[in-house]
Amino acid sequence: MLKRLTLVPLLLSAAAFVLFAAWLTAGWGGPRTVQVVSDVGSLFFGVVAAFCAALAARTSHRRQRRAWYALMIGLICWVLGDAIWAYYELVRGMQVAPYPSLADVAYLLFPVAAGIALVLFPVGYIGQSQLRAVLDGVIVAGSLFAIVWTSGLYEVFNAGAESAFAFLVSIAYPLTDLVMLTTAVLVLSRAQVGQRLSFTLFAAGVAAIAVADSVFVYLSIDDDYATGNPIDIGYAAGLLLLAAAALVDWQSPQQERVAASIPSWMTLWLPYVPLPVAIGVGMAYAAREPHDLVVLFTLAGLIATVLVRQFLVLAENRRLLVEVANQALRDPLTGLANRDLFHDRLTHAIALQMRDDREVAVLSLDLDDFKLVNDSLGHSAGDALLKSVAERILGCVRSADTAARLGGDEFAILLEDGPDSPMMVANRICEAFETPFLIDGHSWSMRASVGVAIGPPPTGPAELAAESLLKNADLAMYSAKRDQVGMQQFSADMRLIDRTEVDPGRLRAMASAGARSPGRQLFTQLRQAIEQGDLTLVYQPKFELSTGHIAGVEALVRWPHPIRGVLAPDAFLPLARENGLMGALTEMVLTRAADDAAAWRAQGQDVSFAVNLFPLSLTDPKLAPQIVRILKDRAVPAESLTVEITEEIRLGNLDDTRSELQRLRESGVRISLDDFGCGYSGLSYLGELRVDELKLDRQFVSPILDREPARVIVRSVIEMAHALEITCVAEGVEDAATAQLLAQYGCDMIQGNYCSPPVPAAQVPTLSPVAGHDGALR
Repeated sequence: MLKRLTLVPLLLSAAAFVLFAAWLTAGWGGPRTVQVVSDVGSLFFGVVAAFCAALAARTSHRRQRRAWYALMIGLICWVLGDAIWAYYELVRGMQVAPYPSLADVAYLLFPVAAGIALVLFPVGYIGQSQLRAVLDGVIVAGSLFAIVWTSGLYEVFNAGAESAFAFLVSIAYPLTDLVMLTTAVLVLSRAQVGQRLSFTLFAAGVAAIAVADSVFVYLSIDDDYATGNPIDIGYAAGLLLLAAAALVDWQSPQQERVAASIPSWMTLWLPYVPLPVAIGVGMAYAAREPHDLVVLFTLAGLIATVLVRQFLVLAENRRLLVEVANQALRDPLTGLANRDLFHDRLTHAIALQMRDDREVAVLSLDLDDFKLVNDSLGHSAGDALLKSVAERILGCVRSADTAARLGGDEFAILLEDGPDSPMMVANRICEAFETPFLIDGHSWSMRASVGVAIGPPPTGPAELAAESLLKNADLAMYSAKRDQVGMQQFSADMRLIDRTEVDPGRLRAMASAGARSPGRQLFTQLRQAIEQGDLTLVYQPKFELSTGHIAGVEALVRWPHPIRGVLAPDAFLPLARENGLMGALTEMVLTRAADDAAAWRAQGQDVSFAVNLFPLSLTDPKLAPQIVRILKDRAVPAESLTVEITEEIRLGNLDDTRSELQRLRESGVRISLDDFGCGYSGLSYLGELRVDELKLDRQFVSPILDREPARVIVRSVIEMAHALEITCVAEGVEDAATAQLLAQYGCDMIQGNYCSPPVPAAQVPTLSPVAGHDGALR
């Protein structure tokens, strides 16, 4: 509903227009009176339109305001042209103002300003491509040009004029009107619901003025125009419609215009309205004037443009269909596959496994303490973290693999017959989490628990096998989270875990409470210490029981914490394992130990040294070349190094582990199985892996003086090691009696505080033999 403040001026202006039109049509008072009424009426309607445009500009915002100001300037130019025209006729007494004149220059500025105003109006369907909008403009402009050309522009063009200026003015009127009308049609086609009435009136106004201009030029060429001609009614109608458009916008609620995301029907059909008219009049004109090629070329161009536009529409529709399909199968936040797409691809992969015997593996990943991010920084920061996590996951897998976000902070990865083992990929993902995430200017360390399930040949339907494999990966992930080991491969015994123990909520609560891991602040300090090389090494020697001489040293890492003092490995290695820092820590220890070994050799002491390796790093194909490079760069023989692997933590893929250990042995590096007997897989590993050394855990060595079962176990392990041609080392030897008993059992080496506590690198060359009877520990 129009406000009363708007309705009254509109009704008064409409009444004035009716009187104006009736006067010119009836010719009341004779030619001179009609001339005065026409000149004064045109000035009046121009002033009214300019005033209304100024009102609309004052109450509008930003681009809308600039648009109405541009139209106001154009209307002021129009009023100036009318004033010059009236001066010629009413003051100087000319029967008809000269053509062309300064009034025509002022008139021609109006369509330019109106076109600028139309471009400035904030309208539009934001989903449409710029090329399609340009093609719409070409269709509208070409159609209108064909109509204008056949309606009289060709006669103006062919007739010429008395002067070049007169010819240019005659051509400029229809051409500028053509541009203005084209812009009006395009703007109207993209107008939003709240703008359509105002823009419809605007477009109707410029259309009325454009038609009147075309007739004016046609009549002026033959000197048939006189003030008071009925075409002046068209000018007045156009100005009144522009005034109405401004008043409607002025009374409308002023608010920021937001472009629509869905096109209106008007956007689709309005650019085509002049097309059939152009084709009809163009073909009729071509039949009448077959030698005029302008219309023929225009119609041919229109047809080509319509075809190109339709092809573009089909391409855009296809793109939109693809986007819709992706949105249905993609996580909207990260762009990863969603649960439906992941399950579909997993089912398909298992079907291929049934046919081609291809390896299929699933990695289940869950972020630890993700709730802390949401609680501390807000949900927007949590969303940003999830996006960064998705990017890092994608950086660790092949393009042929499928990474998915199943919901919340749960992710899954489908691996199909890849060159790297699933455990290698899992280790790579954990290492990717070593670098803190930058979230809203905050550096945030985040760790992940990864479960790996490798699919055995399925025996049932592919869908059931897919669900089972994903469930196994989840169990492995929950097991890794529960044991705080970062990653874990599924084994059948995990199915026996009580459901409450693997409940995600309970596990997250345990992690949040810090049940088995140090605080986040300690982790940040550890990461910085590794990056800055602040960790140190001490060395505990191993002595030969047969001679008492030093047989080598084991590198033990220590952390000189600025507040807590020197921390032993048990205080920070679990933290490094849980957060994927073991790769960087291992490289630092290897490099530092190799540097020390090179320094000992420079002093004439060729001391062998041992370094513990994180078991899962043994699946990394870069490990062996890295170790060889570190030793070669320092001129340290590979035979001087022994890598110790523990059986306390479940090893990764045995095939990959066996391959990497073999590469190390071929380079000359010795392999030692550390902490033998403290886990459940020691005997299995002895059967699967070729090792050079076996280290008896201190829990068996310490009680051999008091407990017969311990003596039996130790003696049996030593005999078994010798039968396999493996050197046997006893750890945790604290007194001479234990050393002598081990010597009786045939143990090759001992290590413990009885021989020597861990010492700094500088003291290693000065270590003295441990003497027993006759210089030997026997």
